[in-house]
Amino acid sequence: MRRFLAACAASAFLAAGLGSALAQVPPPPFAPPKKPAAASSAPSSSAPAPSAAAPGSTPGVQMSAASNQRAAAATVQRINDYFNSFKAMSGNFVQLDPDGTRREGEFFILKPGRVRFEYAPPSPIELVADGRSVAVRDKRLKTQDITPLSATPLRFLLAENFDLARNANVTGVFQDDVFATVVIEEKQPMVGTYRLMIMFDARTMQLKQWTVTDPQGFDTTVAVANLNTSERPDPMLFVINRNDR
Repeated sequence: MRRFLAACAASAFLAAGLGSALAQVPPPPFAPPKKPAAASSAPSSSAPAPSAAAPGSTPGVQMSAASNQRAAAATVQRINDYFNSFKAMSGNFVQLDPDGTRREGEFFILKPGRVRFEYAPPSPIELVADGRSVAVRDKRLKTQDITPLSATPLRFLLAENFDLARNANVTGVFQDDVFATVVIEEKQPMVGTYRLMIMFDARTMQLKQWTVTDPQGFDTTVAVANLNTSERPDPMLFVINRNDR
């Protein structure tokens, strides 16, 4: 359950084309959970490793040449502008678990710090973050696991002010013709390193997909669609009933 909590909490996120009836569509075309090629006109060899940023470049962004640094800085700014353009979001999601299980449902975000994932039957799972904690509730077993929001990668996506340039956990910014991708890594004492890879549409910068890799190397990928940033969800959706523990 704790691995599921960490994976869900980071998925928290996405390149899917969902219709109005989710059950009638095939699985979405998930981008493979691997490090993408760097945003550059020059060919890249193996997946790049984190390196120190050159003077004057965006902190935490790995690029090998001045043109790449400029491209990365522009990509970072476009992603920042997109994330900071809305305070609320809702839509549909499809989640692919490490064992290949496919789950789907609806999600609601209200920044800062609040999110709700409602999994469609037969999944009994419900995930809620109230700004301080994240709760994963199993409605069938009537159990609930609660962990601090600050201990999950999910907090990066729910921050009130999204600023990749000032985030020391950013280890790479990449772009090709399809996706712009940000890689965030965080080491947690006694646990290990989590990696969060967030993918955006390269043209519109709309959120498309994220993959969280846990310290054991297991990937959980979430694809979102039908995004709505114009309606504010009911704040009561993000209340955690701690008496259910």
